[in-house]
Amino acid sequence: MSSETWEDVPLAPPDSIFKLTAAYKADTFPQKVNLGVGAYRDDDNKPWVLPVIKKATQILLNDPNLDHEYLPITGLPEFTAGAVKLILGADSPAIAEGRAVSVQTISGTGANHLGALFLSRFYQWDAPKQIYLSNPTWANHHAIFKNVGIQPIDYPYYDPATIGLDFDGFIGTLQSAAPRSVFLLHACAHNPTGVDPTRDQWKHIAEVIIAKNHYAFFDCAYQGFASGDLNNDAWAVRYFVEKGVPMLVCQSFAKNAGLYGERIGALHIVPPTKDAANRVKSQLSVLQRSEISNPPSYGARLVSLILNDSALFADWNRDIKTMAERIIFMRNELYRLLTEELKTPGSWVHIINQIGMFSFTGINPSQSQALIDTFHIYLTANGRISMAGLNTHNIRYFAESLDKVVRGQV
Repeated sequence: MSSETWEDVPLAPPDSIFKLTAAYKADTFPQKVNLGVGAYRDDDNKPWVLPVIKKATQILLNDPNLDHEYLPITGLPEFTAGAVKLILGADSPAIAEGRAVSVQTISGTGANHLGALFLSRFYQWDAPKQIYLSNPTWANHHAIFKNVGIQPIDYPYYDPATIGLDFDGFIGTLQSAAPRSVFLLHACAHNPTGVDPTRDQWKHIAEVIIAKNHYAFFDCAYQGFASGDLNNDAWAVRYFVEKGVPMLVCQSFAKNAGLYGERIGALHIVPPTKDAANRVKSQLSVLQRSEISNPPSYGARLVSLILNDSALFADWNRDIKTMAERIIFMRNELYRLLTEELKTPGSWVHIINQIGMFSFTGINPSQSQALIDTFHIYLTANGRISMAGLNTHNIRYFAESLDKVVRGQV
């Protein structure tokens, strides 16, 4: 007889995105469309290995000194040094003053987890441990913080009436929250809405955070991928550092380098002094050691080569622009089809006003389900679509199907 049968373990529901992908793969309909998963596809709906990644891979393969030894606990130094310059800027005061603490993580998810774990252990909470998350946010944020004993609380972000930003609600919560509250902010290309604050709005957000002595927990999964410009997409993070906002930033290279499966990311914490930075790094090392010992090397070596070689970095910028421009073209084409050709009821300007991989269409759950059941177009129930799943071969089919759903012709 086993000492434990695990009969009391509740059966967890499957992850909604992976369940959606499985349903898409099982569907035999020839015109099926997958708009659920957050991964880039080229115009032929194929995964795209960036040309610069192919170049960097060849360099690694031909390096006679390459080995498979353990990396340091906090990661490949050449990678973390390049990564922090990429997000904070090479001329960042935090880097110049030795205040930026950087640790290689298991992509952006690992950065969020390590950042959450660090705050749970060492942040001087004035109230119960809780973090304000935008409503909506990336679904995994809730689980990540709950797993380390931090309770998520929603703050207003998306306004369904305008299919845009509820800026007044956002600012109101920043102002009414208890001093020293922690707010998670999407640095660019908000997931899942694609709705970002303007630069003037970011300035106001920073002003209120400073006045209330809040802590900014940035999540940056789409630098470069949003606008095609790495510096432009890092503007909010760099502005907050410049203004001295207490903060950390989680960084992922899954999207902008196409390294989804290599799980390469970083956590950067910006304390006020170099001494504090040394203390923070010592504790991050302890936490990392107890969980993964040390991070994997392959993705870090690829990204390190690109970040530290001017020619490869230029190639990467071109590849990023290729991805971003295709997404922007799909937005413009979908908007044109809905408004000019099909004259679909309602306003669709949000399609081109939003940015990044995802778009909130504004349709309701029953309309989303109709797209799945009737037209074999797979998307999440909240009407979010991955623009990367659209291409010149399927965009008209999607637009016509969406038009019929909106008109109630199903």
